[in-house]
Amino acid sequence: MLDKGSTDRTMEVAALGGARVIPLAGGEEALLKVLYRASLDSELVVLIYPECMQDIDLLSHVLEPLRQGFDLSVGSWPCRVSCEQEAVMLLNGKSTFKEKIGFLAVTSRSLQNISSGKEHMSLKSLLSAAKTEKLKVNYLSFDVDPAFRKLESTRIGVVVPAYNEELLIGETLSGIPEYVDRIYVIDDGSTDRTGEIVKKFGDSRIVYLRHEVNRGVGAGIISGYKLALKDEMDIVAVMAGDNQMDPAHLPRLIFPIIEGLADYTKGNRLLSDNFMTGMSRLRSFGNLLLSFLTKIGSGYWHIMDPQNGYTAISRQALEVIDLDAVYPYYGYCNDLLIKLNAFGMRVMDVVIPARYGREKSSIKYSKYVRKVSPMLFRGFLWRLRVKYTVLDFHPLVLFYFLGMLALPLSVLLAFWGIFQLLLQNTLPSYYPLLGFLVLGTGLQMLLFGMLFDMQVEKKRNERVGLAR
Repeated sequence: MLDKGSTDRTMEVAALGGARVIPLAGGEEALLKVLYRASLDSELVVLIYPECMQDIDLLSHVLEPLRQGFDLSVGSWPCRVSCEQEAVMLLNGKSTFKEKIGFLAVTSRSLQNISSGKEHMSLKSLLSAAKTEKLKVNYLSFDVDPAFRKLESTRIGVVVPAYNEELLIGETLSGIPEYVDRIYVIDDGSTDRTGEIVKKFGDSRIVYLRHEVNRGVGAGIISGYKLALKDEMDIVAVMAGDNQMDPAHLPRLIFPIIEGLADYTKGNRLLSDNFMTGMSRLRSFGNLLLSFLTKIGSGYWHIMDPQNGYTAISRQALEVIDLDAVYPYYGYCNDLLIKLNAFGMRVMDVVIPARYGREKSSIKYSKYVRKVSPMLFRGFLWRLRVKYTVLDFHPLVLFYFLGMLALPLSVLLAFWGIFQLLLQNTLPSYYPLLGFLVLGTGLQMLLFGMLFDMQVEKKRNERVGLAR
């Protein structure tokens, strides 16, 4: 086991398992010396990169060329980059997969020829030297990222809410990947042929449920969640029936949950070039306003694009939420975030390019903001009570309370002052100062409350990271 400077307990675990731990002093350039020493008492030397190659059963495919007369065999896989890199690469229009070497197998004789007279050599230099020495090198490129094998061992369900989607429901269902175990189509009182098309669709994974009356998209998704819990799905994603959610990005929502990085993942289109194309200024402002209000209400200050319905959630997160209390209409996603935060669930934004087809959004943001804002405020008060007074205590609730008390009071003082001036009554000289003092105190209390709310979420994420 080569130690490249691990800061966790990886090497300790390896030693307990019987492995010999060798510090790789000098980094990647010192690799050749270690391989050379290993070749002195063996016929073959195999190098494994566990961060990319996690399926040891594929080792036989890499060793087989050596038995056929090759001197060196290299196995590479398309590996996912980190979530942080994904966002940057998508912004630049680049692939989020990189070809990485997972296995390298070489005969001892060939390795000794390459290393003759050399002390330090990186893996890249070693492959170049093999080409210079005219060694027979076999390159194996595996098409599937080993991480995708995790999908096969995870029970995954997809909820497809649909209302009058006869034109697009077939395309949506056809695109759902094979690794999905169940597809829950919730027909929310459609008056067209949506239900008929779903029933005739030849896929045994489909579970069809119809609401006799239209109950709202949130209610449809909740019905799907309940069915998934009954079937003991590990992860449940949501893909709307209008085919605007690209199934190619579904693994990017699922992997953070499988890897223990999040309990709930959601798409973020705001970094996509084509998201704002054709969007009016009023609509853009409405989207940004809703994002800001949702940040305050939910306590997830890092999330953007809260209206994005392309999501995935773990069974553990679904089990702690009172699904019957979730807002049943558009706005369910905002309400769900509030409830997830109250119970300490981790939420991650995943950058996903916007995908628009024949279906156009019918959301009118002016009406939507007016309807959702009261729900967000009620949810905000509920979250403060549950998270910071019932399950735990934090003085930030006092800052929020004082701020919400002082701001209306400053408005009342202002109106009272204007009213007295209109009546030509004389106000005390300190009255304007008093009004500004109350206003400033209220704003300061609210800002302190927000700051402490941010810090609580940040510290909790740090604790989770250390625990992992």
